[in-house]
Amino acid sequence: MSGKLAGKAAIVTGAGRGIGAAIVSRLMEDGAQVAALDLKQEDAAASGATLALGCNVADSASVRAAVRQAREAFGRLDIAVNNAGIGQAANDGSEQFYGAMAQRNEELAEKGSSDIFVDQLIHMEDDGWAGVLAVNINGTFYTCREFARVLAEDGNPGTIINISSTSAQSGEGSPHYCTSKAAVIGLTRQLARELAPRKIRVNAVAPGPTNTPIMQGIPPEWIASMEASVPLGRLADPSEIASAVAFLASEDASFVNGSVLVANGASYYF
Repeated sequence: MSGKLAGKAAIVTGAGRGIGAAIVSRLMEDGAQVAALDLKQEDAAASGATLALGCNVADSASVRAAVRQAREAFGRLDIAVNNAGIGQAANDGSEQFYGAMAQRNEELAEKGSSDIFVDQLIHMEDDGWAGVLAVNINGTFYTCREFARVLAEDGNPGTIINISSTSAQSGEGSPHYCTSKAAVIGLTRQLARELAPRKIRVNAVAPGPTNTPIMQGIPPEWIASMEASVPLGRLADPSEIASAVAFLASEDASFVNGSVLVANGASYYF
């Protein structure tokens, strides 16, 4: 197969839908074999990837098994994309947050003022906080670690692309989500330095508001405000984020290491 990634083998986490599925499609279009990893194998298979694997990125043993299975199937690994991420977890205060937001917006529309506080932190329980970090940052760490172990064993170079978010810099979003996505950037920059001698590049993509299934859990008025805040006047399409990933995965980005490629329509500057 021809293309900039011909002969390469990739793993993509959270590949069942949205940005993850778009990344699978783009990497395959560019010639790579791709293992799609998702919590449910049937969701991974829906991406149309070369190989579909069930994987819970919050469980290091599950990550190890999936990465090793992908290496065995392809005979090598070259690219890892850490896309798996969630915005909410049970007992994280989301219900109270959105409820208060709706009440506040209603009062503002009726009276032009409101004394309702839109809080999430004070309603967030330990397991709600930990649930999002377990996927967004622990899962990214586990996958980076296992991927690096495989490449070290094989003596091969490679590239890691971690999916962060504009919220890491803007602070717009929930406490656990913003924190986890900021942590992804810190991990990316540290690993870029550590793994460079092994010829493993590590970069991140920070999308702005993107039209993905995760948006289904956000009130329509909030989505409308997101669109209004983007100078380009719209949400990103998942394929546009996938294009940024494909660039970083290719030799076109051979001297790009430890960088954060921001794809947010100028809605926020890093």
